[in-house]
Amino acid sequence: MKPKSKNRRAFLLTAGVGSAGAAVAIVAGRKPAEVPGASAAAPAAGDGYHVTEHIQKYYKTTEV
Repeated sequence: MKPKSKNRRAFLLTAGVGSAGAAVAIVAGRKPAEVPGASAAAPAAGDGYHVTEHIQKYYKTTEV
């Protein structure tokens, strides 16, 4: 069996590292996506978790 060429290993290592670096550079350069209709204001009072009839039915199904 032939010994593997060090040049080939170096090329594959360099190609892999270069590809990973390019991917990081692309992702780092992006702006965060803006959501239409979203505002930076605090959420209105009452938003969040609410126990509804559907949730109460689920809780009943989990009882042992």
